[in-house]
Amino acid sequence: QVQLVESGGGLVQAGGSLRLSCALSGRTFSNLGMGWFRQAPGKEREFVAGISWTRITYYADSVKGRFTISRDNAKNTVALQMNSLNPEDTAVYYCAADKTGRTNNNVYQYDYWGQGTQVTVSS
Repeated sequence: QVQLVESGGGLVQAGGSLRLSCALSGRTFSNLGMGWFRQAPGKEREFVAGISWTRITYYADSVKGRFTISRDNAKNTVALQMNSLNPEDTAVYYCAADKTGRTNNNVYQYDYWGQGTQVTVSS
């Protein structure tokens, strides 16, 4: 059974940083495309960042230059370093995996999802 477990969320002041991590178990990690999405109350789930199995990265315009996605195949983890946070970044952040190995911003292309971790940025 494939499981994705996120960690690292919390409360931070505007301008601060957080690092999210997502650990995968139950299948081979290195050939998966990985992504981070977020969902704020009353809004649709939106793409944040993605990394392919070849380490090609892709970011939403709203986080470009502030967030960095990375993967550690030895540890079966993907991380999201978030800097210069602002209140608009407040959301539940989800980790997702794409069996094709690609990175993309389409929520329907991802096969596995974590339970999410809350990120709250205070002004």
